[in-house]
Amino acid sequence: MFTIGAFADHGRVSVRMLRHYDAIGLLRPAHVDPASGYRYYRAEQLTQLNRIVALKELGFSLQLVRSILHDDVSADELRGMLRLRRAELESVMADTAARLAEVEARLRTIESEHLMPTDHVVVKSLPPLRVAEVRGTARSFDPREMGPLVGSLYADLRARLQAAGVVPTGCGVTRYEDGPDGLGVVVLAGLPVAAGAGPVEGAGIVDLPSVEQAATIVHSGPMDRVLPTVQALARWLDAHGHPLTSQHARELSLADEVTELQVPLSGAAPLLPPLLRTGE
Repeated sequence: MFTIGAFADHGRVSVRMLRHYDAIGLLRPAHVDPASGYRYYRAEQLTQLNRIVALKELGFSLQLVRSILHDDVSADELRGMLRLRRAELESVMADTAARLAEVEARLRTIESEHLMPTDHVVVKSLPPLRVAEVRGTARSFDPREMGPLVGSLYADLRARLQAAGVVPTGCGVTRYEDGPDGLGVVVLAGLPVAAGAGPVEGAGIVDLPSVEQAATIVHSGPMDRVLPTVQALARWLDAHGHPLTSQHARELSLADEVTELQVPLSGAAPLLPPLLRTGE
């Protein structure tokens, strides 16, 4: 048998913790010397100690740990419980990491306010464009939801075009619309197709009109870091007397992590890129 100190060393716990587990009836020593009061443990008790520590580290209360052990949960059942708890913790960690990334992105935007030059804005005309489009709905412009949705929409669209024998003729064009009753965001992922392209099952064919004048700016980097570019474009629009609206503009994917934001200036009131809607 092991002394309490040796057992603590082999179990990688403290003697104080073993004494506490003994006091609450969670892990009793195999033998207590009646004369000295010294506690002794058997090697097979390491199995029970491992279970206690694993359950405790995964957030189970000691009371729940006691219930699990006293109910004589099998190893398979315990593994299932631990895997479920691990999945829950991984989900929390992923959500926390995403929130941290969002906070860091906002912090970078604050730190770079007015540093992004507005003279990168180019006013030019946009030609008419025929695109095949699929659509999906997100609850907001939160990058944690928007990024995966846009990626899945384009993957679906490319598969549908391939099945229909239609070859895209240009870069992806992403557009946005307000959801029904102003709830959520409808995402339209489009790829240019030839004028004579036939129907594509599950995708709409849309003719985007030409634009006489559009304010454009190129963003280099992932879209979850687009906010400084968007706000530079907003400052340019404001400085040149173009009213800011809550409507949406196009995002033209020029290359991997290179995107052109396009804000029409002709005709009706100009449109803004969706990420200017900072309240969402």
